[in-house]
Amino acid sequence: MLGKTANGLYWMFRYLERAENTSRLVDTGQRIGLTRLGDADDEWTSVMQSAGVIEGYDAHYDETSKDSAIDWMLRSRDNPSSVLSTISEARQNARLVRTALTGEVWEALNGCYMATREALKRKVSERDLPAVLGLIRQRTALVRGATHGTMLRNDIYDFARIGTFIERADATARILDVKYYVLLPSNFSVGSSIDNVHWETILRSVSARGGFRMAYGSQVNARDIAQFLVLDKRMPRSLNFCVSKIYDNLAYLGSDYGAKFPSMDLAEALVNRFNAHDIDAVFEYGLHEYIQNVLTSLRQLGGQIEQDYRFYE
Repeated sequence: MLGKTANGLYWMFRYLERAENTSRLVDTGQRIGLTRLGDADDEWTSVMQSAGVIEGYDAHYDETSKDSAIDWMLRSRDNPSSVLSTISEARQNARLVRTALTGEVWEALNGCYMATREALKRKVSERDLPAVLGLIRQRTALVRGATHGTMLRNDIYDFARIGTFIERADATARILDVKYYVLLPSNFSVGSSIDNVHWETILRSVSARGGFRMAYGSQVNARDIAQFLVLDKRMPRSLNFCVSKIYDNLAYLGSDYGAKFPSMDLAEALVNRFNAHDIDAVFEYGLHEYIQNVLTSLRQLGGQIEQDYRFYE
């Protein structure tokens, strides 16, 4: 299973997760924008910076506007990380490894591609945006459900899970960074009701509002939300949860192949980092700086996985 097939599976599920997470970043920007005073377009530069697509956008547009930013992130073929581009890439990778997938997974992905292409064939109006973002999340969830329900738990499944959780951890970190960047000019409001509304928006954007209330109650504050999204082992989009799953699946691969690769050591170091301190230590260090370090470590881990399993041979 080394080589091109592993590469196709890994990137198929990374692209699929990226499409969903891009829709979540758009939702974050939209919700925060509705609660801000002043120019509603201001935060979209920060959202695109957090998504890692600002340089491409600036090369195509002279100024930032909400409409053009949303269109760039959802529909643009010139943006390789747009929802339309990434779902197309996921489908292309699925075609290359078609025999490694069950019929149900292929049908769910193909249906996701066709539904998304139809929904994004024209610019999305503000009125239709919530429904389109919901459609993207629902369709990608159907592929994930078919994968969990029909795929054999072998190395194929492990590569799918590793791709999913590297991309998901990256996205959760970036969504947290949106909070940092967008609200940085509003430090006077930290701890205020508007600050709490913004933090609750972050919870909604990662489908964590209900889980957070079960764990922490109805009172919303920055410390508990950061704890939930960074360190909580029960939250399926927290950084700690995602990295733990990456480590587990790398361990399964190591057992299957009878070898321990350097990527497993990198994943173990990340797991240990999350378990070594509490959220107060993270805030003392600096949430933004901590997130940037995590993003760098995730990039290194992804690159090492590609080397260890000879994706391009």
